[in-house]
Amino acid sequence: MLDKLKQVEDRYEELCARAEQPDFYADPARAAKLLKEKNELEPIVEAYTALRQSQEDQKEARELLAGEQRDMQDAAELMAGQADAELKALCQEELAGAKKRAAALEQELRVLLLPHDPNDEKNVILEIRPGVGGEESALFAHSLFRMYSLYAAARGWTVELLNYSETELGGIKEADFMICGAGAYSRLKFESGVHR
Repeated sequence: MLDKLKQVEDRYEELCARAEQPDFYADPARAAKLLKEKNELEPIVEAYTALRQSQEDQKEARELLAGEQRDMQDAAELMAGQADAELKALCQEELAGAKKRAAALEQELRVLLLPHDPNDEKNVILEIRPGVGGEESALFAHSLFRMYSLYAAARGWTVELLNYSETELGGIKEADFMICGAGAYSRLKFESGVHR
């Protein structure tokens, strides 16, 4: 995994260097493609950098603990002071925190390195129709529409109504709408069911 991460980091640095060249934007289509690739690699590189920092923190904490133990062995006849105990506790706490961060970052990197669906960044068209149940079903469909609208707003996506018709009591007969925004398809591609 570390070899793959190093390759990703090298590619990211290459793309950053290319983007700084004056003739980079001479071909706008190619520039857009390379910038998109750069933006896709950026979270992986950031997580990899944080992982390396966490590993370095672990190494430093271990060295401090080992040095602390050697110092205490050399001065075995002296009473260990409260400051030594506090330093040892602080080093152990830093080591435990760095191990925990490293484990979380390794898991995040495994997820980030999974292959992506090429459609994940596209927009989504949702259709909501009430199921069997009359007006109660239409009210539930309205609640679903509201839920999707609020979810989209929370993620910074926009909702464009394509077709919308209500019942007399405020339910929905049918609602067709498009959710536009980065990653909308990746989040909503598995939505299906009687009322959706």
